[in-house]
Amino acid sequence: MTTIRASGCPACAAAPAAESLARADLPRARVLLSVPEVHCAACISTIERDLAKMPGVNSSRLNLTLKRLSVDADAGIEPADVIARLNALGYDAHELDAGTLSMTETERQGRELLMRLGVAGFAMMNIMLLSVAVWSGADGPTRDMFHLISAVIAIPTVAFAGQPFFRNAWKALRAGRMDMDAPISFAILLTLGLSIFETLQSGAHAYFDSVVMLIFFLLAGRYLDFRARAVARSAAQELAALEVPRAIRVRDGVESTVNVAELAVGDLVLVRPGGRMPVDGVVISGQSELDRALLTGETLPVFAGEGAVVSAGEVNLTGPLTVRVTAAGKDSSLHRMADLVANAESARTKYTTLAERAARAYAPTIPLLSLGAFAVWMYLTGGDVRVAINVAVTTLIITCPCALGLAVPAVVTAASGKLFRKGLLIKDGTALERLAEVDTVVFDKTGTLTMGTPVPTNLDGLPEDARRVALALAEASGHPLATSLAKGLRDMGLRPALVSDLAEVPGYGVEGQWNGARVRLGRAAWVGADAVTTTAAYLSLDGLTHPLTFTDQLRPGAEEVVRALHQQGAQVWLMSGDVQGAVQSLAERLGIKHWQAEALPQDKAAKVEALQARGAKVLMVGDGLNDTVALSTSHVSISPASALDAARAASDMVMLGRDIGPIADALRMSGQAKRRIRENFWQSGVYNAIFVPVALVGLATPLIAAAIMSVSSISVTLNALRLK
Repeated sequence: MTTIRASGCPACAAAPAAESLARADLPRARVLLSVPEVHCAACISTIERDLAKMPGVNSSRLNLTLKRLSVDADAGIEPADVIARLNALGYDAHELDAGTLSMTETERQGRELLMRLGVAGFAMMNIMLLSVAVWSGADGPTRDMFHLISAVIAIPTVAFAGQPFFRNAWKALRAGRMDMDAPISFAILLTLGLSIFETLQSGAHAYFDSVVMLIFFLLAGRYLDFRARAVARSAAQELAALEVPRAIRVRDGVESTVNVAELAVGDLVLVRPGGRMPVDGVVISGQSELDRALLTGETLPVFAGEGAVVSAGEVNLTGPLTVRVTAAGKDSSLHRMADLVANAESARTKYTTLAERAARAYAPTIPLLSLGAFAVWMYLTGGDVRVAINVAVTTLIITCPCALGLAVPAVVTAASGKLFRKGLLIKDGTALERLAEVDTVVFDKTGTLTMGTPVPTNLDGLPEDARRVALALAEASGHPLATSLAKGLRDMGLRPALVSDLAEVPGYGVEGQWNGARVRLGRAAWVGADAVTTTAAYLSLDGLTHPLTFTDQLRPGAEEVVRALHQQGAQVWLMSGDVQGAVQSLAERLGIKHWQAEALPQDKAAKVEALQARGAKVLMVGDGLNDTVALSTSHVSISPASALDAARAASDMVMLGRDIGPIADALRMSGQAKRRIRENFWQSGVYNAIFVPVALVGLATPLIAAAIMSVSSISVTLNALRLK
């Protein structure tokens, strides 16, 4: 009987595999903080460079889209230490835990922006009504009265609605740095101060309508950008939203509701039907079905009984389960996976570094450029302060490089979230960038393109008696081929023949007595048959031998992913340790021209190295221990969640469900993400090339500058949402 490797049901193994993944190879962030006031690339570089100097901090990553800081630190570093360091830089920070991840300070900031936007809009409409009278020719005391009323409305409005800009700018200046809100705040206060001066001097020009409209447009841009990024919320947020803050603990038969953080390994937890698993654990009593769709992409419920391994985030559907805790809170696989995704979204790429360097170099030039514009226009206009200040304010606003700071993180977060919803978890943040360069894909066979479970293919051609005898013999063996054969025959509605003296001969097969004659099921040589080239078992009956052929069940999406990769222009290879006939048959079935059978682990690694030596960028997809070296050698690598721990540890991405189709989506989307990032860079460059000179020559007003700057930032995020 030809031996082939079998594996358990991947749908059932996906979530426990995710738990092993979390324990084995997730870079765990010891401190996770919400930093709601970060808003640009300069904030990222300021915080990360400062924390790099902090004793005990190994690394830190700030996710601009989530406004979340992940810090890898030594055991002696507490969250309070990092928070104090951030406060010294001028940033408020709040520790996040398993119970608060789904409701962060970022959401509160969105409501606050909307409230301030409403106040600015209401004040703007009232001041505009007063301004109409002045524009219509009101003069003398009437004009002064309208200016004074406008001032009474504008001053408290600016003080309240402008707080997001003033607060950030003040904290930055106190910490001795310059961020993007500093020039904006200076422009607002300068315009307001000039208007108050004009009003007190009975001047003809006051700009209360302009300053309130300026704040309104700036807030509108910031809020719309906030909402656009919320639409592209990351996979980390989706995972965090599955975390359950409380659980029903059972002690001595008494049930009590406690915070998940209070649970310890070994505690018993009751999960009622309809509830979500609060912990990782093992079922000790009860039977039910579990919905793992949000974690693995599997749409069919999975049976869970005594001894079943469950993971946090799964939904209990039909019956109560008592679970013994193996990990809870920050130690759960769900929490660690969320940390992993957040780290991946915040990872450094060459585009991220380029954007931050450009923003860091650009930010200090803004005040100098504005001051130069003021001096030049004072000279050109013969000392007209109003014109010079208008040009300076416009320059301050229009040169803010907010779009540049959002160019990369907006795209990376959108792509990571979309791929996660398709069932692909990105472990390494640079993998998306490397995936865009792939032109060659190497697949393992068993467990990767196939499910690792044999399926009989020629049962219909057997006589009725042969099928019934084969069923009786197959039921007497635990061999994977025998198990698959028995299942296939039972599915045909057959009942086993009466075979006596059943005995299994290890390494050969099963034999017994039927109608006074010896019957055998097993290897070709043992039953006296000629071997076929495919995976097979052989039945000896009435002096005849019948080959029972098997094929490995294709993983869902296998045909589609190979077809899609060919359409994308990628070269596809099939590398397997299986026999030549089985590998060739699968290659022909899937339309793969390049294949190699009976490949040892070193053969797979050598093939990957050879392809890359010829200039190819190789994506390796594998699940076994024999794929580990090749996974580590390749340009980028992917493994299924049902893979061995070593294979998952060596891979850059993990497929959470059975469907292999998302691999083609990942290649296509990585190319789109690369184009979107480049488009965002070009957009930022064109914006500055066009509108900075427009501001300097006096062809724009502060209002136009605010609108243009807001549109530029929003368009960058909207461009990221075009990923499909």
